[in-house]
Amino acid sequence: MPTTPSPALPDDRLAAGAARLAARYAGNFGPETVLGLLADSYRQLAAHARIRTHLVVLSERLAAERLDALAHTQGLTAGGRTRVLFVCSHNAGRSQMAAALLALRAGDRVTVSSAGTHPAEEVAPLILQALTEAGAEPADAYPKPLTEEVVRAADIVITMGCGDACPLLAGKQYLDWPVADPDQAPIAVVREIRDAIDAYITTLLTRLPS
Repeated sequence: MPTTPSPALPDDRLAAGAARLAARYAGNFGPETVLGLLADSYRQLAAHARIRTHLVVLSERLAAERLDALAHTQGLTAGGRTRVLFVCSHNAGRSQMAAALLALRAGDRVTVSSAGTHPAEEVAPLILQALTEAGAEPADAYPKPLTEEVVRAADIVITMGCGDACPLLAGKQYLDWPVADPDQAPIAVVREIRDAIDAYITTLLTRLPS
């Protein structure tokens, strides 16, 4: 019986990451699933990347996040943490700040993700500065596309200015935080937006399981 060929990797440098992911998710997903998500993650990130220096590394990270989400929705991992997904247009400002602040405030109570309906090339430098000032660690933040696996795995989806672009799925709790867009804003305004988001985070934490 002929076998189905494995998906081709769009960059040969992804092979090492594919091997790591295949070993990490052995028993849950076959190599074809791993390769398919890794290749798709690369293509989606490459579509809006201006500088591709870290594209291979980021593709592996995105694929791992998607595989974790897929494993969760398929009941392959133990439950427990509430999964919160923040979505904005570019995943370079509001949703990045919200994700970093919730991770800082909630610790291991939650699994936090963020994504953009039209991801930017990079997180805005003033966003990183404002988060660092607040004690968050955003050094590894990067804009990510909104993928079906991550949406389906989320318990709470919080939109921040992306309108109707975020898909609505049954069984999810949806919130909308009407926060100003920090794009091109001076640092003083970015700090104000950060603090407004932090106030929403404080309220959200009172509603999450301890």
